[in-house]
Amino acid sequence: MKQWRWLAAALLAVIAIAALSATVATARPHAKSTVNVGIIYSRTGLLSAYGAEYIEGLRLGLKYVTKGSNQINGHPINLTLVDDKTDPATAVSAAKDLIGKGYKIIAGSTSSGVGLTVAPLAAQNNILFISGPAASDALTGVNRNTFRAGRQTIQDVLTAANFLGKSTGKKVLVFAQDSAFGQGNVAAVKAYIGGKGHAVSQILVPLSATDFTPFAQQAKNANADLLFVAWAGTTAGAMWRALDQQNVLSSTTVTTGLAEKATWGSYGDAGTASKIKFLSHYVYTAPKNKVNDWLVKEMRKRGRGQSPDLFTPDGFVTAEMLYRAISKADGDDVGKMISALEGYQFLAPKGVQRIRPEDHAMQQPMFQVQLSFPNGKPVAKIIKAVSPGNVQPPVKAFPS
Repeated sequence: MKQWRWLAAALLAVIAIAALSATVATARPHAKSTVNVGIIYSRTGLLSAYGAEYIEGLRLGLKYVTKGSNQINGHPINLTLVDDKTDPATAVSAAKDLIGKGYKIIAGSTSSGVGLTVAPLAAQNNILFISGPAASDALTGVNRNTFRAGRQTIQDVLTAANFLGKSTGKKVLVFAQDSAFGQGNVAAVKAYIGGKGHAVSQILVPLSATDFTPFAQQAKNANADLLFVAWAGTTAGAMWRALDQQNVLSSTTVTTGLAEKATWGSYGDAGTASKIKFLSHYVYTAPKNKVNDWLVKEMRKRGRGQSPDLFTPDGFVTAEMLYRAISKADGDDVGKMISALEGYQFLAPKGVQRIRPEDHAMQQPMFQVQLSFPNGKPVAKIIKAVSPGNVQPPVKAFPS
């Protein structure tokens, strides 16, 4: 009898422990779903240097916003990196593949041509698309599913327009690549510099060109008052040498965007480079804020004098946008992510930025700089920080 009592007591204890375990298991929060993010960017191709900067900025930005956890509001973030080879067709194929696998977020687009081909897919398939360094103005307002992390061509042009002062009737020549980026610059200069009473013409150079002397001769013969150069990629050095050899830099005022640090030597020595008036999307010594300070410090930890480059902030801003979108949506609900990003104002490496809700233009500061050579090597000297309000693109409503 005692034995049966003992067995009954033991059985009741087992049942109690099982019940307690079930209660504890039920009380534990369920792990949140992983959010997949497809990054389509130029790991190779003409804009591979920009792609490398973008990806580095993205990884550092995620480290910053997640405090090293790689989780946003409890959701682990899985990045899938795809090389578009700076080719729109390759990018479209990659985007369709990711969308078919259920990805609701795609970012990247180092190239304007890539961005413009992926953007329609975002609206057609209802995903969130965050374009990166791609500068084409056409990406602003293209559809409500598309955002941009970088600046756009109009902001470059409005920064450059200040170099002309208040005069009118000047001859302005746009010297650019025959690409979406270059054509966008021509259109913007005609609209925003030509619109102020100046005569604008253009020389568009094929992307396949390797000998730039004939085009430099055309630029020389144009006798422009201002030469606006819009160039991107690995051929910049050869292009600048051709312009210098044809004495273009000595015969007219030249303005251009200051490219990545590796190209600064291609502008020539102090006597040549000092003739160029640069507009700048980002130089790491220009902004004074805690986010930029963190980014600079984090890169310097890696040694070898590393520092953020031209498109590092675009990757970083992408991470800040992902954090905002995913945390507010508590996942990857596209409608909620879009609503969370519209009107979002935040501190980025460049300074305070804001996503304009009407067309998703990225309002941001720009900079005017010149190169100096204190130790025989080019260093960016900041002339002026241009506030977001002075380089604000006109509103472009979404298609109905």
